[in-house]
Amino acid sequence: VQLQASGGGLVQSGGSLRLSCAASGSTIKNDIMAWFRQVPEKHRELVALIRPTGITHYVDSVKGRFTISRDNAENTVFLQMNSLKPEDTAVYYCNTDGWAYLWGQGTLVTVSS
Repeated sequence: VQLQASGGGLVQSGGSLRLSCAASGSTIKNDIMAWFRQVPEKHRELVALIRPTGITHYVDSVKGRFTISRDNAENTVFLQMNSLKPEDTAVYYCNTDGWAYLWGQGTLVTVSS
């Protein structure tokens, strides 16, 4: 499976972005998919995951602001990010919760204060 994240950009604090993660090569409908983020010199952090059933989990720092969703017909996972803060600045990646697939390039989100 190849994963391609997109939708990042520069946004002011309080703004919104919607990230997409398109999978190709095989279906991801049975996978627990997740969004991760990483800043330089820090470990990659899981911020949200979605089970095949649609049940979602979030890290405390994004609860109430981020929403993960999936479209199995499109083989795509989304991350709606609202009320963005400067500390959300990072490169965002998608993968299974167990890092089953090769990492794509990620998409850079920059939130200005």
